[in-house]
Amino acid sequence: MAAAHVEIEDQSSVSTELDNGEILEPLSDADSSSASSGSAILLGQGNQEHDVIKACFLSGLGAAFAVDTTVESVRKTSTEEVAARARYVAFRIFTEAMARKNGGDPNVKYGWFAGSREEIERIVSYGFSSREIDDGSHGIGVHLVPSKCSLFAAVGAEPDGERVRHLLLCRVLLGRPEQIDAGSTQSHPSSGEFDCAVDDLQEPRKYVVWSSNMNSYILPSYIVSFKSPRLRVIGRGGPPPSSPWVSFTAVVSVLSKFLDASRMSLIKKTFDDFRKGKIPRDQLVRKMRQVAGDDLLAQIIKNHKDRV
Repeated sequence: MAAAHVEIEDQSSVSTELDNGEILEPLSDADSSSASSGSAILLGQGNQEHDVIKACFLSGLGAAFAVDTTVESVRKTSTEEVAARARYVAFRIFTEAMARKNGGDPNVKYGWFAGSREEIERIVSYGFSSREIDDGSHGIGVHLVPSKCSLFAAVGAEPDGERVRHLLLCRVLLGRPEQIDAGSTQSHPSSGEFDCAVDDLQEPRKYVVWSSNMNSYILPSYIVSFKSPRLRVIGRGGPPPSSPWVSFTAVVSVLSKFLDASRMSLIKKTFDDFRKGKIPRDQLVRKMRQVAGDDLLAQIIKNHKDRV
C-alpha cells in the first residue's frame, strides 16, 4: 500500500506519512504553543492533524469495528503550562542525544496508551507515574501499542459514565529496542547497547519504556475520545443474550481453555479481589491484559462478535 503524504500546517510545514495505518513522522512541532484553556486543545473536523489521527485510529481497529465506531473528539496536548513545557523540552533533548548515540536515528514512533479518562488527564497534567507501570506481560515498564494497532489499545480503554472511551497517543523514543519474551520481569536494558524493548523486532505490537525513562522517552501528544459498541469487551456483570458485551465471568471461563494453571490462578485471584471490591475495574482489565496478552483477548472479542 502506497504511503499517503499529508501536509500539516503549524508554524512550519511538516510532511507526515500515514502508511498502512501507521504514522511515520511527527504531525507537528509541539514546541509551537497555541492558545488554549487547560491542558489540551480541541481539533475540529477538517483540521489536518485531526483527520490524520482519526484515520490512523479507525484503520487500526479494522473494518469490523471501525464501521460503528464514532470519534467524539481529538485533542492536542498543550505545552503552555510549565510542567508540560519541561516534559517537551526533555523529550527533545533526549531525542537529540539518542540520535547521536545511534548513528543519527533516534527511532521515534507513535504509540497508544489506554486508560480511564481520569488516568489520561492525570498523565497529561503530571506525567506518568508508578500507577501506569505494567509488571509482567513483556517486562516491567510503561507499555504502549504501535499507532497502527489501535484495536489492541482500544479494548483496554475504560468507558466513562457516558460510554466514551479515551486513548492517549504519544510520541515514543525507542532508540535501539531489544526483544523481550512474554512473561519477562526485566525492568531495565540488558546492556548499554539497548534503550527500550518490544515484543517482536520485526512486527512489534508492544513498545516497552522502562520506568526510569517514562517521562523523558514518552511525550503525550493527542487524546482520542470515541464510542464503539462492539468494543464493550469486558463489562461488569452479565448482559442480555443479544448484547455485544462480554462479562468478566465469560472471559475468565474462555481464558481457562488457553492459559496454564499458574496464569489462570493469578487471573482468578485478581477477579475475586475485584468482585469483593478490593481493586477497581481498570486494575482488573490491566492484569488480564498483562497475563493473557492482547492478541488472545482480541480473539475472544472477535469470536463473541461473530456469534452475536
